Amino acid sequence: MTAHRPLPFDPIARATELWSERIGGPAGTMAAVTSVMRVQQIVLSSVDQALRPLGLTFARYEALVLLVFSQRGSLPMRVMGERLQLHPTSVTNIVDRLEADGLVRRLPHPTDRRTTLVEIADSGRDLMKRATEAVTEVNFGLPGLTERQTQQLNDLLAKVRRAAGDFVDETT
Repeated sequence: MTAHRPLPFDPIARATELWSERIGGPAGTMAAVTSVMRVQQIVLSSVDQALRPLGLTFARYEALVLLVFSQRGSLPMRVMGERLQLHPTSVTNIVDRLEADGLVRRLPHPTDRRTTLVEIADSGRDLMKRATEAVTEVNFGLPGLTERQTQQLNDLLAKVRRAAGDFVDETT
C-alpha cells in the first residue's frame, strides 16, 4: 500500500522521544495526532485507489450510500449536507457530478417549492454496490485491525468527535 520504501523505524515514535527530551509536555498527544493524520493519508489513498476505476471519489460514494440508506431513495439536498457534514456548495458539486454521470437526478419537492430532492437512479444503486465491494476488499483502508480493535478505534474517535461538538449522543 505504501508508495515508498518503509522506514527501518517508526518516525512518529522517534518524534515522540525527541519531543519529550527537547520540548516536554504532551508528547503522547502529539504522537496520537500525528498518527491520526498519517492514518488519514493511508486510508484516503487506499479508498481513492479502490474507487478511482469506478469514476468515484469517497465523497461521491458517501452520497450514493446515503441515498441508498434513505427510506425513499431520495433526500433534500440540505439534509444530505447535514448528514454528510458538508457545506452546501460541496453538496451541490457532488450532486452535479453524480447527476452528470446519470447516477442521481434532481426532483422538485412535492410540497416545498424551495426544496430540491436528490434521487438515486438504478445505475447509482448498481455503482454503489460495486464500489462497496471495492472498498470492502481493501478493508476501507484499515488493514491490520481485528473487528474488536476496529470497534475500539470507532469508540475512541467518537469520543473526540462528541467532545468537539460533532454530535450529541442522547443515549449517554
